[in-house]
Amino acid sequence: MDFDPSPEQRQRAASIRTAAGGLPRPERGTPAGRDLWEAAGKIGVTGLCLPADCGGGGLGALDTALALEAFRAGGADTGHSFGIAAHLLACGTVLAEHAHEPVRAELLRGLAAGTTIAANAMTEDEAGSDLSRLATTAVADGDSYVLNGVKSFVSNGPLADVVVTYAVTSPEAGYLGLSVFAVRTGSPGFRAGPALDKAGLAGCAAARVEFAGCRVPRSHLIGSEGQGSAIFQGSMAWERACLPAIYLGAMQEQLDQCLAHCRQRRQFGRRIGDFQAVAHRLATMRRRLESSRLLLYRACWLIDRDSPGAGEAVALAKVAVTEAAIANGVDAARLSGAQGYLAGAGVGSHLQDAVPLHIFSGTTDIQQEIIARGMGL
Repeated sequence: MDFDPSPEQRQRAASIRTAAGGLPRPERGTPAGRDLWEAAGKIGVTGLCLPADCGGGGLGALDTALALEAFRAGGADTGHSFGIAAHLLACGTVLAEHAHEPVRAELLRGLAAGTTIAANAMTEDEAGSDLSRLATTAVADGDSYVLNGVKSFVSNGPLADVVVTYAVTSPEAGYLGLSVFAVRTGSPGFRAGPALDKAGLAGCAAARVEFAGCRVPRSHLIGSEGQGSAIFQGSMAWERACLPAIYLGAMQEQLDQCLAHCRQRRQFGRRIGDFQAVAHRLATMRRRLESSRLLLYRACWLIDRDSPGAGEAVALAKVAVTEAAIANGVDAARLSGAQGYLAGAGVGSHLQDAVPLHIFSGTTDIQQEIIARGMGL
């Protein structure tokens, strides 16, 4: 395995990182607006892994992860980066691989440009990790399907133009009775609730969405009836591998800030970085970052090669990034002292943004189960 990024990968990452540094951040506590989405689209971030013939970058999983990491490391807001990753990985990959023409091309062109915002609607109040408990239904009626149900924690929900959602079309088939639909948010019977008041990731608005007799054209069925579970698992492989890359970028920014602080801050007549306890904490933060980075790159590399071991590698990488991001967030707060506890300092927001890693895209407990099964348990 070659651990050295290619000149093309380095150049792409440097270009995205520089461009991200020029983007304004959303006001603290507010989601990114359409202006920021379109600005991200102009530098290619909203279309990284979408097909080139639809305006996307045509990138594989590893190149997508490298680009998302660079985008966040360059200074893009973590919540906005999260929203873009969800738009790309949970929605864009599904449309690219399974939607039917001409709907596929029309939607993907907008997604790639950042002018069409996508949201993934799978989770329900009684169905998080257990997809067999989905209550949302889709009933065929002539040239349409009629959807009824409520989805929760829909990232990008308040802004979305299209929602990729999962509904039961064959109740008797259980887990194999799910189907996928691309629902335009202007459709009669669709309603997005107000943005949820979250503890972190404020740059990504999330909401509950409701389908109440929502009529969706048959042309907007993604794939075939009953393919929902397989389609979802495919999109989750992309999301679980590539989305945590934004946290690699956040941890790099965090480590750089901590190093600068520890070189400048003086106590007892010395820089605090000269104290062994402080220096070793910084070394541990870097070790966590570098080890989780290598696991994530390896997982993406295996996805690009369609390796049978990719699923377990993705689970290992997601757990590693999760634990590193949270632990580094705690250490950064300790290194910053009382100053870091101030809302405007940014130290606390790193930790608040990292905690949901334990939950989204498959909980840490689910990832641990995947790892355990991979060991034959």
